[in-house]
Order: sequence, then structure tokens, then C-alpha cells
Amino acid sequence: MSKNYDAVIIGGGHNGLTTAAYLAKAGKTVLVLERRHVLGGAAVTEEIYPGFQYTVCSYVVSLLRPEVIHDLNLAQHGLHILPLESAFVPMEDGNYFASYSDSASTREEIKRHSKRDAERYPEFNQMMYEMAYAVKPILGMVPPDPLMPGFDGARTLWELAQHIRKLPPKQFSQLTKLMTMSAADFTAEWFETDVLKAVLSINGIIGTMLGVHSPGTAYVLLHHYMGELDGAFTAWGFQKGGTGGVSNAIASAARSFGAEIRCNSPVAQVIVKDGKAIGVALENGDEIYARTIVSGCDPKVTFQKLLNEKDLPDDFVAAIRKFKFRGSSGKVNLALDGLPNFSAMQDKGLRQGMIEISPSMEYMEHAYDDAKYGCFSRRPYMDVLIPTTIDPSMAPPGKHVMSIFVQYAPYKINGGWNDAQREAFGDAVVNTLAEFAPNLKSLILHRQVLSPFDMENIIGLSEGNIFQGELTLDQLFFMRPAFGWANYRTPIRNYYQCGSGTHPGGGITGGPGRLAALEILKDSK
Repeated sequence: MSKNYDAVIIGGGHNGLTTAAYLAKAGKTVLVLERRHVLGGAAVTEEIYPGFQYTVCSYVVSLLRPEVIHDLNLAQHGLHILPLESAFVPMEDGNYFASYSDSASTREEIKRHSKRDAERYPEFNQMMYEMAYAVKPILGMVPPDPLMPGFDGARTLWELAQHIRKLPPKQFSQLTKLMTMSAADFTAEWFETDVLKAVLSINGIIGTMLGVHSPGTAYVLLHHYMGELDGAFTAWGFQKGGTGGVSNAIASAARSFGAEIRCNSPVAQVIVKDGKAIGVALENGDEIYARTIVSGCDPKVTFQKLLNEKDLPDDFVAAIRKFKFRGSSGKVNLALDGLPNFSAMQDKGLRQGMIEISPSMEYMEHAYDDAKYGCFSRRPYMDVLIPTTIDPSMAPPGKHVMSIFVQYAPYKINGGWNDAQREAFGDAVVNTLAEFAPNLKSLILHRQVLSPFDMENIIGLSEGNIFQGELTLDQLFFMRPAFGWANYRTPIRNYYQCGSGTHPGGGITGGPGRLAALEILKDSK
């Protein structure tokens, strides 16, 4: 007879592992079931080519909640985040733009392009810091149902209202603009330098099927600005060994508290009896029973694949069907025989930071134009990192890996994704990057190309959306993933959700996993 657990977690992504760790720490018997051979979901490191470690999907760390790091003692379990201290943007005319960890150096760099913008930059930076700090408390709140908040929800709404009321008029005005404007229009209110506006705007379109001129992208920019690294606000970093190291650290913490974790254990269905989740059925036919079932999968998988929709209210089913995924990005990982030389890069130390292929606003909008009409971008926006310049252990001596996040690559592409489309997409990425680093092609030893279709099939992300659903204003806070069901509970009793498709959304945050666990523990009392 199989063991009966307090909780079964479906999915060994970093949020599922976070929920497991918190529940196990509270004394619950916990089992995590992961469909793949490796833990981490999209936050995973794998040796795809012999001797080379790829950060297959996600690649940087900035939003990992400090309370998760502290509560789970992650530093003792291998969490080792190295700072990314610069960003480099090659321009099409041979010039470049760079930003640095210290604002003084960045300001001097901006002055090369515009004295006026250099003078405005400190004010902009301070404003964005204040905006991120103003919104930060929302990341740790359980979204209440505005119509039926209950005592705890009413208190949350009151605290949120009080928090917003305390903002000075100027901050309130800027926050309103960030919530409603496009990234392009918002940055244009501050700066005149095209490349500066482009590099600031990229954070507004990551993971969305939106362009820099689309309303609402200014908020996505703010969401990424809320990065926090070892107490430094708005900072970004790289986990030693790749982002899989973050997932492994959380898994190690969960095991130290007594959680059991099984890989190669795909769940086929949640077992429901009399409107209550009582267990899961695996694809191999095994059944495992528990008092609580928690899905770390996205809303489509959680409610449309793991459940029979007849067990759910019609209005809820309709809301989940309307939830937008619209995967828009792909990933290319390269094994290299040496370091690429970017023609415009005068300071080779910049190779240790982010390399952004976003040379102008026009370039960014043209990339989106291709996607609007069902094609991958012929000259895409790219977020490039060479992890081995930071952690040489990820490749053999003298060799390197290159991690390339690419946008746009629509899930719903004309003709559908197939091998020929995937390779053509990979060629577009390499050819575009080679315009700025001419020796790149001669260095490539191996190439891995992932389309949104691949991310859906391999990682389990519906439509390949890296955030388990777009971070648009209509899909945030108490609307994520459906109005009335943003508090990690579901219409099925004892069935919970803890993935990035819930508040506070995507990124390697651990936030949804932590908040879900706290609500589960509250209910268990």
C-alpha cells in the first residue's frame, strides 16, 4: 500500500520546490513529482553537448525573493549568485552603449551620446528605484478577492490603499504612467538618445507578444526593475553553474526538511472525489494519495490537462480558456571554441556582463513587426550572456558557452514549428549576432535551438511562455490567473496552484511557491 502524504506537489520547477520546502519545514510529509529526469523546470542547467553546461531556458537571476533565500537557508545549499556588473549594446553604425554597476560610470557613458540625458539619468534612476520600492510590497501580498475579501483580504486591501495614499503626488503620477503607458512613450518622456531608450525598453517586452510601443509594457519594465540581489535593489546576477543551481539549492533545502523528490514521474491526472482532490494518477498507472495536491504547472495544464473540466464551474473554465499565454521568445545556446569579438567592444571586460542586441527603437519595432504577421524576427532582439566569462567551470578550459534569449519567436507561427523552421530561426539568430561579432560562426562547436513549441513539449510551458502566462495588466494581482481565484486555491477543495501563472508572476522569484505554501499551512490549521 502506497504512503499517504500530507502534500503532493506536481512539478519540480523552482516554485514547486519552494512550496515543498516550506511545507516540509512546517513538519508536513511532502512528495514532489517531476516529469523530467532533471529538476528545475525552466530554471535548469544541462550538459547538452559533452563538457559544456547550458543554462537551457532561463539564464539570469534578479527577482529571487530575499525571504525565500533567508527562510530556506539557500546559501548553505549551494546558492551562489555572482553579480552582473555591466551591459553592452553594439550599434549598427559601429558605435556602442554601455552601462555599469556604478551610476557615475554609466552617466559618463551616457554623456558620450547626450549631455542632457546624462543630467537626467540620476533622476530617472532614483525615480525607478522609488517606483520599484513602492510596488515591492505587492509582491509579498496574497491577492484578495475585491468582491468577497473576507477579514484578511479586507485588511490587505486597506494596507494597499494606505500604502498608495502615502505616495507623494509626483510618485503617484509616475506610477500611474508606468501602469498604463508603453515603454517607448515612457522612456521618451525622459530621454532623447535612441539607443538608451531602446535598452531601457527591452525589459518592457520580455515574455510578451507586445512591442515597445504597446500600452502596458511600461509596467513589465517596472516588474523587471524590481530585481533584488543580496540586499542590492534593482540588481541582476548569475547563479554559479547556471540557473539550475538555484533549483538544486531549493531542492536541497526541501530534502533537508524531509521532503521526498522523484524525477521521471509524470502525473497524468488529479484524482477528484466529491469535489475534493484526494491524490494523483501517474502516467505509469500508479496512484498516490495525499491530503493536499499542489500544481506548480501553468493554468492550462493545472486546470485543462490534469483535471476533467466537468469538475470545474463553467465561468471558471471560461476564464482559464481566455488566459493569454502567447509565447513569444526562443532560446539559442552555443558551445564555442573561443571568445567572440564584438567589433564595437573596446573594453573586453564588458563580455562578463549582458550583451544586448537592441541598437535602436526602430530595430526593436521591426523585430515586432515580423512577429505580428506570424513570423520569427529576421533580425531579433537578443539578450546574450557568456556564462563562462563569469564561471569558467561550465566549459572545458579555453572553451565557452553562450546563452541567447531571443525575441520574437511566436508560438503560433505561419505553417507551424518544424525542424526546418527551427533551424531557420537559429540561422537568423546567429547571422544577426555575427553582424556585431564577425568571428562568431567560426567558433561554433554545437548549437541548441529552442522554439516556444520546444519549450512546451520539453519543459511543459503552455505555448512556450516563460512566465506561465503573459504579464499584462489584465493578468496581474487578483486577475492572475482568474478573478476570484488568485489566492492559490482552486474550485476543487484541497487542490492548490503555486506556479508563475499565479501572483506575483514570472521570473526566478520563488514568490508564488512561498505564498502558496503559507496559504496551504493557514488552511491546514
